[in-house]
Amino acid sequence: MDTITTVLPLCRLQDIPDGGATAVDALLADGEQSLILLRDGEEVRGYRNVCPHAGRRLDYAPGKFLLKDDTLICAVHGATFQRQVGLCMAGPCRGESLRAVTLRVEGDEVWLA
Repeated sequence: MDTITTVLPLCRLQDIPDGGATAVDALLADGEQSLILLRDGEEVRGYRNVCPHAGRRLDYAPGKFLLKDDTLICAVHGATFQRQVGLCMAGPCRGESLRAVTLRVEGDEVWLA
């Protein structure tokens, strides 16, 4: 898990479509990073927006992700990740995982934990 350095919420819960994803920029200990936020009801999971295969962002346009069933698909090489744990199930980085970030939801705001 990553160390945090932010004192502001990442976004509001309603900024993430239920069952969908968005990207936000956050200041972490090692610099500014793009994060993927995935929402299921009141629960939000977060990963660094970096594919372990080639180090590229997973979104096909800023904040727009390919989602199918319970998977997140890298727009560059088609690697398919489990939304719940970030594990690559298919594609060039099979068996590797996205780097998780710990989040918390307080009221209607999403924060780094």
